[in-house]
Amino acid sequence: MPGDIKVRGFVTPYAPDCRKRHQHHRYKNEIIEFVVQLEILIKGHWQPVIRYDTAHEFAHCDIIHYSGKIEKTRMPSLDYKEALTYADEDLNENWQIYYTRYLKEVANE
Repeated sequence: MPGDIKVRGFVTPYAPDCRKRHQHHRYKNEIIEFVVQLEILIKGHWQPVIRYDTAHEFAHCDIIHYSGKIEKTRMPSLDYKEALTYADEDLNENWQIYYTRYLKEVANE
């Protein structure tokens, strides 16, 4: 199986200081793991803000606060392909909301 696993990754810029990082692993037509996260450039470092992934062997979303607090929410879909599609679409549609929330947290620190 390891030789048949395809890895695809890319970065989508939303703004000079905001981007989406996407990576997924596919075996045949099945997504076997993924990470999709929104990152913001803060003080010269890219910080994850929202991360969808399959760590811990289930699809979930981590909301990462500037303070370091992480809120983990299990995604309702057990199908990684559906979860990956949802994650990509959510960040494409809502990145500005997450971006604004995080920058407010940075300003209030």
